[in-house]
Amino acid sequence: MKKLVICRLLMLLEVLAALSMGAPLSMAIFYGEAAMAKSFGLTMAAVLLLTMPVLIATRKQPIRFAASDGFLLVFLAWVGTCLLGAIPYYISGHIPGLADAVYESVSGFTTTGASIIQDLESMPRSLIFWRAQTHWLGGMGMVVLTVALLPLLGVGGFQLLKAETTGPDKDRITPKITETAKILWLIYIILTAAETLLLMLAGMDLFDAVVHAFSTMATGGFSSRNNSIAYYNSPLIEWIIIIFMIIAGCNFSMLYRLLQRKFREVYYNSEIRGYVLIIFAAAAVIAFSLISNSRLEEENLSPGTGIRRAFFYTASILTTTGFSAAAHNLWPPLAQGILVILMFIGGCSGSTAGGVKVIRYVVLFKQSKNELKKIIYPRGVFSVRLNNKVGRKDVVYGVAGFIFLYLSMIALGSLVAAGAGVDFFSSLNLSLLSLGNIGLGLGSLESPAVFQALPAYVKWFFSFLMIAGRLELWAAFVFLSTDYWR
Repeated sequence: MKKLVICRLLMLLEVLAALSMGAPLSMAIFYGEAAMAKSFGLTMAAVLLLTMPVLIATRKQPIRFAASDGFLLVFLAWVGTCLLGAIPYYISGHIPGLADAVYESVSGFTTTGASIIQDLESMPRSLIFWRAQTHWLGGMGMVVLTVALLPLLGVGGFQLLKAETTGPDKDRITPKITETAKILWLIYIILTAAETLLLMLAGMDLFDAVVHAFSTMATGGFSSRNNSIAYYNSPLIEWIIIIFMIIAGCNFSMLYRLLQRKFREVYYNSEIRGYVLIIFAAAAVIAFSLISNSRLEEENLSPGTGIRRAFFYTASILTTTGFSAAAHNLWPPLAQGILVILMFIGGCSGSTAGGVKVIRYVVLFKQSKNELKKIIYPRGVFSVRLNNKVGRKDVVYGVAGFIFLYLSMIALGSLVAAGAGVDFFSSLNLSLLSLGNIGLGLGSLESPAVFQALPAYVKWFFSFLMIAGRLELWAAFVFLSTDYWR
């Protein structure tokens, strides 16, 4: 019975993913892109033909499952959706290698943004749109979308939401989990539409505006231009994207609290405070480094330009979006060092951003202060206070376990890349940007040619690493435990 339930839900998720190809299919037909229209059409038809008989046969099967089943379902759903998303790339011939097609699809759905496509502007518009759409769907989460659209999931919906959403502590913003998912998606859609409109007013055409709004709100980084945001050379466009990257990196529950005018709750939120502090501190150091350093390739860098680029790259790396707006590889060591540090942090929990998440560093910082106090006051009892309240002690243990696993996977990923002949710095950088779903690399990783040249087994490994990072490791590694299978 449990197998039937999981099979049915997986097929429902795949049907939703296939139906989402209707938009790029329509675009391919409109622009006369026959190969892409055939690719999307065949994929949709195949999924519907294979899944509908099973869905009809199991339509009366009650949906009940435990939290452990939710982890299995979410992991399998992500693997299946990423494989499904690779089919149009592969059968259209624009990405002929299977490992390459899967890597591009996984990078899209996990909002990583690393790409093997070297000449993006030569690709069909429908394919570019599909890349951006995979970002947008993966940013909030296909499972969250399913929970929003299918009230039949009932109590099990919360187990799915817990397995897919980010952060050490999950928060319901309404008593009903279906309503919570709907509100999250509604906020997401409204912000995407608002950014699209602003980008059009700033000079982008509708297609580019939609693509970049999808990528920004999903904190993904796929662009419609080879030079990313640098192509437009527009301070206004950069500031719009900066603002929306920062918003997308916030906890969406806190955005809802703002709409409810619960300003006090947002003000005392420990993670939001840490997030804002990191943004301004990092941007200040980068701006100082850029403006004061004379080794920049550009001449007469104005303070305004230095500040703008400092905030742009701080937001781009911290929120794991990965947009590029300048030749950051020519920056001074201090500025590049700050970018590397930001790669280890990530955005807020409950956001579309990847990485470790700010809240975990807040917890570790507060716990380290308590450890110092214990040395001074051995008999004292100290607790970690979060959001102006005493936090649970088990959160500290959970954060410590996560950080250890995260660093271990970065080390393993670095060794896998180094074993394939990649230099050490690029290996570490590749592991960081894959597990943290960042996409934007430093050094040689700025070029898609480097990703394309990786051996197939490395691409498969880092595809898994991107999914593991998107699901915050536990959902991908819980199956290695013998206790789980018992």
